[in-house]
Amino acid sequence: MPTPPTALITGASRGIGAACALKLAELGWDIAVNYARDAAAAERVAAQVRERGRRALVLQADVADEAAVLAMFATIDREWGLLGALVNNAGIVDMKSRFDEMSTARWRRMFDVNVMGKMLCAREAVRRMSTRHGGQGGGIVNLTSVAAVLGAPGMYVDYAASKGAIDSLTTGLSREIAAEGVRVNAVRPGIIDTDIHAASGDPQRAVTGAALVPMQRAGTAMECANAVAWLLSDDASYVTGTVITVSGGR
Repeated sequence: MPTPPTALITGASRGIGAACALKLAELGWDIAVNYARDAAAAERVAAQVRERGRRALVLQADVADEAAVLAMFATIDREWGLLGALVNNAGIVDMKSRFDEMSTARWRRMFDVNVMGKMLCAREAVRRMSTRHGGQGGGIVNLTSVAAVLGAPGMYVDYAASKGAIDSLTTGLSREIAAEGVRVNAVRPGIIDTDIHAASGDPQRAVTGAALVPMQRAGTAMECANAVAWLLSDDASYVTGTVITVSGGR
């Protein structure tokens, strides 16, 4: 890992991404805070990173836009020179809907952000961290979802399918670059108390959905961040291709 360690967190202006930024900053990481639209929220996260004594970059990029992703990584190259980790978090959900009522425009946007966006960011991270490319190694943690294994019937099967693709990406990429100093893992959240549920038209889902969880409560963004931090730590040095499910037993 570069010293000091540096991490890019996509979708870091809120929710799990923001929690990862603060957790890693507390552990000594400098943080590149990516956001798509809410600059003020991203600046607030960056300020909290700096309050913890770490450096912060605020980088606007829609991860579905290849040119924007390339420009974001180029800024990190210019400002920091080295990248030690990618937390591949940025993603979207859409309104609760039956599959046969969904539009192809919805599907394309879902896969552009949730799949293509993560693949683009992972590719650029590998190009910088892999020893094959002259890098010093590093870690990638993809954020997936229990929807990938549950399917999300009657809600958002398309979202579940996009997260299933990330499970496969994690497995394949981890094996492809395991000998190049880069570990690739994933965290699979269940029902987490963040504002993403509002995008599905059910802002109270973290409360109402708690009955579906064996632990009878929603999880927190920081509980997911704790798993991400462990996967990026030296304690997980022999862990790659692994998905940690943070779902309260669901």
